[in-house]
Amino acid sequence: MNTVISKDGTKIAYDKVGQGPALILVTGAFSYRKFPATVQLATLLSDKYTVYSYDRRGRGDSGDSSAYEVEREIEDLEAVIDAAGGSANVWGLSSGAVLAVHAAASGLNITKLALHEPPFVVKSTDRKVPEDFLAQVSGLIAANKRAEAIKYFMTKGMGAPGFIVTMMRLMPSVWKNLMAVAHTLPYDAAVADGFMEGKPLPKHLWKSITLPTLVMEGTESPIGLRNGAQSIASVLPNAQLVSKKGLGHTKALNAKLIAAELKAFF
Repeated sequence: MNTVISKDGTKIAYDKVGQGPALILVTGAFSYRKFPATVQLATLLSDKYTVYSYDRRGRGDSGDSSAYEVEREIEDLEAVIDAAGGSANVWGLSSGAVLAVHAAASGLNITKLALHEPPFVVKSTDRKVPEDFLAQVSGLIAANKRAEAIKYFMTKGMGAPGFIVTMMRLMPSVWKNLMAVAHTLPYDAAVADGFMEGKPLPKHLWKSITLPTLVMEGTESPIGLRNGAQSIASVLPNAQLVSKKGLGHTKALNAKLIAAELKAFF
C-alpha cells in the first residue's frame, strides 16, 4: 500500500502495479481498491500500464474529512495523478465516471479518459431517482442507519429489486463489505446530483473536455444507463462510444472484456 496526501490533508491510499504509462482506476459506489473485480482489472492491465487503484476518501485505508465536497474528491484524484508522475490515463466506473468527468473539466492533467456507464439520466421516460435522493441518503447515514441507506440507495438509486438487498444480507462477507463503505453513499449521490433528473446533458458544461474519451456501455444494461452513456458520448467533443454485450456493470464486471477495450483505446 502507498499513500499520498490530498490538498486538505486527507490521506489517500493506493496500490501500484505494472510498468508503462500511468492508468488510474476510479471506482463507483460500494467499491474500493481491494474490491475483487478492481484487483483483477488492475492485474490484467499491468502488462502494459502502471496501474494505480486508490480508495476514494472514506473507504478502505483512505482518510476522510468532516464535511464532504465534490471538489475534495477531485483534489484526491489530482494527488494520485501527481504521485503517478503528473499525468495519467483515467478510467472511471459509474459514479467514478462522473467524478472523472468533473475532474477533466476542472483541468486535471488527464491524458485520455474512459467513462464506463456513468449514471446520467437524460430522458424523462427513463427511471429517475427521487428528487430528494441526496437528502434521503445523507439523512439515513447521519442517523447511523447504514443498512437502510444501502437498501434505499440500491433500490431507489440503482433500481435493484428489494429481494437483491435481502439476498445480500444473507451473505455475511458481502454485507460486511457493503456496510463498511455505506457512509460514503452520500458522496456518490453528491457527485451525480443534478444529472439524474431525466433532462438532457448541458452541452456547454463539458465543452472544455477535448481530450480523447472512450465511453463504454453494455448492450445488456438498463435503457437508462445506455441512454446516459450515449448522451455523454455525443456531448463531449472528442468521444467515441463502444457498445458491447458484457460491458454492463449492474452485475458482475467482466474484467477481461473491460481490460481489452481499455488496452485498445489507451
